[in-house]
Amino acid sequence: MKTIRASELGTYLYCQRAWWYQKLGYESQSRAELLAGQEQHVRHGRAVMGTGCLKALAYGMLLLALVFIAVYITARLL
Repeated sequence: MKTIRASELGTYLYCQRAWWYQKLGYESQSRAELLAGQEQHVRHGRAVMGTGCLKALAYGMLLLALVFIAVYITARLL
């Protein structure tokens, strides 16, 4: 049994004729646009990953600052 990929379903739902041509082995005439779209997705994915890393770093620095404040206050009280 052949595995059906999500991109295949998307192609079929968008245009059944395009899906059929793809099944017959025809190449898309808009190959440059497809490659540009893939590159845009890669750039966006990297930006999202970078944002997530910066957010984790910010939370880590906040936690570190809270620990330093607690140590400072504890040292002042003793």
